[in-house]
Amino acid sequence: MSAATTVIILIAAPPGLRGHLTRWFVEVAPGVYVGNPNPRIRDRLWTVLAERIHDGQAVMIEPASTEQGWTTRTVGRDRWTPVDYDGLTLIARPRQNNQTWRPTNEVNQKSVIT
Repeated sequence: MSAATTVIILIAAPPGLRGHLTRWFVEVAPGVYVGNPNPRIRDRLWTVLAERIHDGQAVMIEPASTEQGWTTRTVGRDRWTPVDYDGLTLIARPRQNNQTWRPTNEVNQKSVIT
């Protein structure tokens, strides 16, 4: 993957939006687009995606001058959200049914990891 490669992932997107992306990207798998548009085109495409995604989800992974070499944008319903953590981009999942977080590797009283 070159330094200028951009990846867009669409979930439950309108068909017209998918066709719109094929002008600048190659669809390498259903809903996964890869290309290297210039920053002006990339920003304009993101505006179009954000306006037309409706109940779907969109993720754009694009080159950036960060420690990781990339950054991400997300839009849509029930999406995972990028969070900056001391210069690293981590992804926060949406909580479901107002559940509180608990570690999955808790040790119960019988010393068995659950």
